[in-house]
Amino acid sequence: MANKTQPTEASVAAFVAGLADERRRADSERLIALMTDVTGEAATMWGPSIIGFGSYHYRYASGREGDAPLASFSPRKSNLTLYVSAGEDTRAGLLARLGPHTTGKSCVYVKRLSDLDEQALIELIRAGVAFARAQDVAS
Repeated sequence: MANKTQPTEASVAAFVAGLADERRRADSERLIALMTDVTGEAATMWGPSIIGFGSYHYRYASGREGDAPLASFSPRKSNLTLYVSAGEDTRAGLLARLGPHTTGKSCVYVKRLSDLDEQALIELIRAGVAFARAQDVAS
């Protein structure tokens, strides 16, 4: 079964411009610049609310497979959700330096970018991209 969230033709600029919260828009524009720089990939809408960069093909031991962005985020109402996976040791060390956040399985939730150590954020994105590329079964 493939991932339900797929790249779309929707405009990233229109999506960001439509965000009601001014700080969320500014944070989204900054994240787009950072993730574009780190990944070397253009921003693409994945589903209705995730902004992704590049893609990789994964296959789990269970047989489930699909495509996912190398790095992505979603500007949700209550926080910015960063989708970055990296090896647990690497991720834990970078998160310790990041600043105020909470985590899910492969999500990092932050209130505002200005509260974060930007260098730690860049390193987290870079580590996540390297981890995703290492998992890519299509390459």
